[in-house]
Amino acid sequence: MVVEDEEDINEILKFNLENEGYTVDSCFSAEEALRKDLSRYDLILLDVMMGKMSGYNLAQKIRKELQLNVSIIFLTARTTENDLLTGFNIGADDYITKPFSIKELEARVKAVLKRGNKSSSNAAATSLQLGELILDLESKRLYIGKQKIDLSRKEFDILFLLGKSPGKIYSREEILNRIWESDVIVTDRTVDVNMTRLRKKMEAAGSYIRNKPGFGYYFEI
Repeated sequence: MVVEDEEDINEILKFNLENEGYTVDSCFSAEEALRKDLSRYDLILLDVMMGKMSGYNLAQKIRKELQLNVSIIFLTARTTENDLLTGFNIGADDYITKPFSIKELEARVKAVLKRGNKSSSNAAATSLQLGELILDLESKRLYIGKQKIDLSRKEFDILFLLGKSPGKIYSREEILNRIWESDVIVTDRTVDVNMTRLRKKMEAAGSYIRNKPGFGYYFEI
């Protein structure tokens, strides 16, 4: 889906992506997009600056309220570091600044969809294996070898978030946005406390969860 309020840009994107073999629907506002069944889409190209509802607000609704893992690429003329961080913290998969070339956009779309297909395969499975670790997605339990480790819901969700994208660094803010409900007041310290408990329960395997000072947490076997 292309969500872009500038008609010319919307039409150009739709035309070129369809020429590449994609099936593309167009919306001209965030409100119009919310009236669609967004679970049907593999990727949303989302303009940031629109009418009443911005692309950032739509992305937050997709991630928090609708709980969808559809891939999102932001399109925007805003290029400051804070803008980029805002986009990625909300859960964007990529961020393309205007003006952009169609070839660059097509390459970014292809790359994000390729990553998304891998994530979908993991999501469809009943378990996620990470070396000696097995996350049972149905019982919400962790197994290390033959040992069963009982985790809290938050601990399990954090481990799954990190484990499904090994090597990807998640900031504390992004972990809070992905794991905790929007109406619950929590701080960055909450993430650290849960990470400490999770690592302790995992014992030696807790070393798979790494921290890059100033950036965030990631999983590495």
